[in-house]
Amino acid sequence: MNLKRRANLDRLLKPRHVAVIGGRDAETVAAECKRIGFGGPFWPVNPKRSHIGGHRCFSSLDELPEAPDAVFLAVPKEAAIDTLARLSAMGAGGVVCYTAGFGETGAEGAEAEARLIAAAGDLALVGPNCYGVINYVDRVALWPFTHGGHCSGHGAAIITQSGMLSSDLTMSQRSVPFAYMVSAGNQTVLRLEDFVDALGERPEVRAIGLHIEGLKDVAAFERAALKCLRLGKPIVALKTGTSRLGSSLTVSHTGSLSGTEELYDALFDRLGIIRAMSPAELLETVKYLCVAGVPRGRRLAGLTCSGGGATMLADYAETLNLTFSPPDPATAERLRTQLPDTATVSNPLDYTTPIWGIPEKTGPVFDALLADGHDAAVIVQDYPAPGLDESKVHYRNDTVSFIAAAKRHGLPSAVCSTLPENLDVETRDFLVAQGIAPMQGIENCMTAIASSAWHGERRAEIIANPPPPLIPGRAQAGPVLLDEAVAKRLVAARGIAVPLSRVGRGGEITALAGEIGFPVALKMVSAKLPHKTEAGAVRLSLGSEAQVADAVGRMKADVAAYDAAAATDRFLIERMIDQPVAELMVSIRRDPQFGLAMTIAAGGVLVEVLADATTLLLPTARQDIARALAKLKINRLLDGFRGRPAASREALLDMLERLAAFAADEANAVVEIEINPLFAGTEACTAVDMLMQVSA
Repeated sequence: MNLKRRANLDRLLKPRHVAVIGGRDAETVAAECKRIGFGGPFWPVNPKRSHIGGHRCFSSLDELPEAPDAVFLAVPKEAAIDTLARLSAMGAGGVVCYTAGFGETGAEGAEAEARLIAAAGDLALVGPNCYGVINYVDRVALWPFTHGGHCSGHGAAIITQSGMLSSDLTMSQRSVPFAYMVSAGNQTVLRLEDFVDALGERPEVRAIGLHIEGLKDVAAFERAALKCLRLGKPIVALKTGTSRLGSSLTVSHTGSLSGTEELYDALFDRLGIIRAMSPAELLETVKYLCVAGVPRGRRLAGLTCSGGGATMLADYAETLNLTFSPPDPATAERLRTQLPDTATVSNPLDYTTPIWGIPEKTGPVFDALLADGHDAAVIVQDYPAPGLDESKVHYRNDTVSFIAAAKRHGLPSAVCSTLPENLDVETRDFLVAQGIAPMQGIENCMTAIASSAWHGERRAEIIANPPPPLIPGRAQAGPVLLDEAVAKRLVAARGIAVPLSRVGRGGEITALAGEIGFPVALKMVSAKLPHKTEAGAVRLSLGSEAQVADAVGRMKADVAAYDAAAATDRFLIERMIDQPVAELMVSIRRDPQFGLAMTIAAGGVLVEVLADATTLLLPTARQDIARALAKLKINRLLDGFRGRPAASREALLDMLERLAAFAADEANAVVEIEINPLFAGTEACTAVDMLMQVSA
């Protein structure tokens, strides 16, 4: 985004004046601007009407007092293109193009969209085919439908690629403080990353929520996300439309272990972005971040007036790696003197109904527990439904006592209902005003706290060791599969250990086997055999020249039966490697969108059965490779399991770093590399079997 367009985006987001161009939809925008409280000049443009929304219409753009900062455009497709050109020429700021019928409709629409982009010039163009922008802080609604939501001066910026979802989010009954709502539509000019970059700078934005169907520029998104990270603006993303990559470029196991969804997971982890799995989780998480903030760690204090509530808190905490530490001896003794005899001193603490709603009794209890060195606090309260208000005062009393204790000890805190609907709007708004997050549903509450704590940890790691910029993705021309002998020779030159080997024809191979020493492995060399085992092109643990000679004959017959075109008279003979501590699979492939991605998994014949895998985007730092290894179940084997020796983690990290550097070197033209298995030993690591594709 150039500087002029960025300045125009700032004008659009906080306009001094608004113009609307169209008919019925312009009427709605006029009503929404009035309802939200926009007080600036409002200029309808329509030659066939005298007034829109109580405002006098201008018959043409030429009659406007000056170039408008913000425009809502809702006219037919060809007229929209012409109007954009005129707005650009007169120096308007930004335009919400509600008009549809562009790139989303196919080839004809794509041609019209190209003309639309050219007409826009340096305008900050939102859409087309979008709902628009709501600025809750400055009370501007460039929005063609009735909208909901509120703002108390700060809150979340929500950016979606779905118009209807954005409208649905504004209508949510969750008291999320919104600062901005953006429906990005086709993203012909302004893209998701442009809004992230601009809104992340605004002091009223406490967190950013994203709905992502797809990213057009992953590298630009990374830059914007890292900027938000540095500014302390957490991002929560709801990714929809994920699927397995299934690329024709992938002939290895990797496609089944690392598809599009795993690549997005790798991107989010790399950038400290919290991933939400549902719209409700998205809203609850941004609400917690905007109202309560990021916890210092994972140690929680929990309060309930029910043993069942305490148990549910503890159960969720265990699955989310949150900690309810028991009170220390001094705190426990203090609590025993304050609680009824029927209460058990614990954390989470069921403070029991005999003191429920009595501030002079609950206040000291809450204060004692929250003083015990925690990072965040939560109390479970399900308020009565409207019309059942007799007991509400008791709930409010405990809420007020909890708020006082939480503020006294400076803890990010939440009041959480067991069921989402059991927290009424008056209570939610009261809590938001007090800086206490009103969380709806124990599961979403605990997930939001855990995710927020993870973000805090990840942010510290990333700021201390920022990732190197991603290598941009690009299309590959005609990938070529190298035979294994050539592939191993290339990586060996970069310091990656491979078995001692020789290559020869069938009549030579027995003598070559004797040279390298038994036992040996025999493989047919062919660029048409990506999966040798299935073709019968591998024999292991051959202990003599006779066994090698016999294996050569059998292998020729087996491969010819499998695929006659793949059969050759060239063979690779390798010395067998001692049994390792663990077998891994590691692959690197070049994705046209994400660039280079490394997948590390449990290897050998069970690679797809176990599906124990993690994916990283490259380039990446050594400590992030180490962190990825630690996520695998097979990590326990690497550490030495049940008395077995441990693998050399340093040797393994060395190999993975060298492999990543080899793939990143453009001279190698790598499309895909897979090592399976990679033997991780006590002193060294060896690439036992290898597959490599390069660009033609």
